[in-house]
Amino acid sequence: MNAVLAACLVLPLAAGTAPATARSCGGQPLDFDADGRPDLAVAAPYDASRAGSVSVMYGSGETAKLVQDDAEPGDAFGSALAVGDFNGDRCADLAVGVSEEFAGERVPGGDGNGVVQIYDGSPEGLVTGRRLAPPKPSSDRFGAALAAGDLDGDGKDDLAVGSPSHRSGGAVTVYWMKGRKPYQITQKTRWVRQAARVTDQWGAALTTGDFDGDGKDELAVGAPADTLTEDGQGSATVIDVRAKRARLLTQSTPGIKGVAEKWDGFGASLATGDFNGDGKDDLAVGVPGEGLSANQRAMDYGDGTVDVLYGSRRGLRTDRTEAWSQNTLDGKPRYYDRLGASLTAGDFNGDGRDDLAIGVPGEKAVQVLAGRAAGGLTRKGNLLVKGKGRDFGASVTALPGWGDGYRQLTRRRPVYALVVAAPGQGLVMYAPGSRRPGLRLGKVRPLSEGSGLYGYTFG
Repeated sequence: MNAVLAACLVLPLAAGTAPATARSCGGQPLDFDADGRPDLAVAAPYDASRAGSVSVMYGSGETAKLVQDDAEPGDAFGSALAVGDFNGDRCADLAVGVSEEFAGERVPGGDGNGVVQIYDGSPEGLVTGRRLAPPKPSSDRFGAALAAGDLDGDGKDDLAVGSPSHRSGGAVTVYWMKGRKPYQITQKTRWVRQAARVTDQWGAALTTGDFDGDGKDELAVGAPADTLTEDGQGSATVIDVRAKRARLLTQSTPGIKGVAEKWDGFGASLATGDFNGDGKDDLAVGVPGEGLSANQRAMDYGDGTVDVLYGSRRGLRTDRTEAWSQNTLDGKPRYYDRLGASLTAGDFNGDGRDDLAIGVPGEKAVQVLAGRAAGGLTRKGNLLVKGKGRDFGASVTALPGWGDGYRQLTRRRPVYALVVAAPGQGLVMYAPGSRRPGLRLGKVRPLSEGSGLYGYTFG
C-alpha cells in the first residue's frame, strides 16, 4: 500500500511561513518543512476501524493527516513513530510503523507482518518516500517500535525497526548504516549471545544515544517480557552496532538499583538525555510493573519505578545508578500507577541540561525531575503534573522552542514544552517550559484531540 497526504484544518498555532521556494533544509532535528520551526506528529493507530492515521502539526499552524492508500481495518498505521534525517538532505524525515499490516490475506486474531512507511521532509512538507518490509514476512509485528540515530558517525541518521513478535523472541533490523545492507539483530546473534524465549518481546522499545561521547550513537533495546530467572522480569540491551558489541542490563546487574521480580517489565520504555550536561548521553529505563505497595498481586499493573544510568567515556556506568519512584518524589505509589510506562527527556528550563518526564498514567499524571551538573537528576523541586483523561501520561514527548506556540529555532539552546497524551480519550495537552530558575512548567493546556487512540505515540 502506498501512502497519501491529506490536508485538514486545525487552529493555527503561529503566523504563516515564507514561501517554500525561498527555503532550504536547515538541519533542525524536528523540522519537516524547512521553516525553522519544530513540527509534531501525533499517531492514532486505531483510527478508522484500526486502519490508523498520523496527524502532522506543522509550526506554520497547518496540519496534515497521513493515511495509507487503500488502508485496511486493523493495519495500525502509526503504531510507532521516529524522526531523523535519513537521506542526508538536512530536512527531518518521519518513519511510521504499521505493525499489523499483512503482506497477504489477514489472519483473524494473528499478529501482523508489519511494514514501515518513510516520509521525506522537504520545503513543501512531508512527501511519501520509501517503504520498508521484512524480506520474509511472518507474524513479527515489524514496526512496533522505531528509533533513529547516527549509529555509524556518517552524519545521517540510521533507522532501527523493532519486531517484538519475531519467532526468535524478538528482533531489530537496522537500516542505512554506511556500507551495510539492512542488518537484523536478535538475541541469538553471535555477538549478542543471550538466551531467547519466544515471549521475550525483544525490540518492543528502542532508543539511541551516544553514551560514551565518541560521536556515534549506540542502540538500546528493551525486552519487557524477557525471562531470565523469573517470568517477565524484563531487560535492556545496549548495542554498538558498528563494533558488534552488546551489553545486557537487568535489575540483577550489579549496581542497578532494585530487584528483578516477576512481571516487573524492565525495559518497557526507554529514553535518552544528558541529565548532567557532561556531553555524554544517559539512559532512563522504565519498570512500570515494579511492585512497591503492600498486598501486591501477581500480574497487577505495578506501582512502577525508573532506573537511570549515566554515560561515561567507557559507556553507561552501573556504579552510580538511580532508581526513582513515587516514594521519593511528589506522589504516592499505588499498585496500578505504572510509573515509567512512558518517558521523555527535554530541557524544560533552558539551563543546558536535560530534565526527565515520567508518565504515571494510573495516577493521570507526569513526574518531572530536573537535571543538574552535580550528580544529574535531583528530587529537589520535582513536579507532579496532573491532567485530564483517565490515562493522562500514557505517552509523553518534549517539543523544543515552544512556549505559548511554535517559535523559530535558533542556535541558542531552546526551552522545551512537555506534551502529554491521554490516548484513551484522544486528548493531547501541553505545558510550556520556562527559563526561570528551578524547574517550572506552565499550566497544562489543550493542544488537539482526535479518535482511535489519538496520541498513542509522538514523533
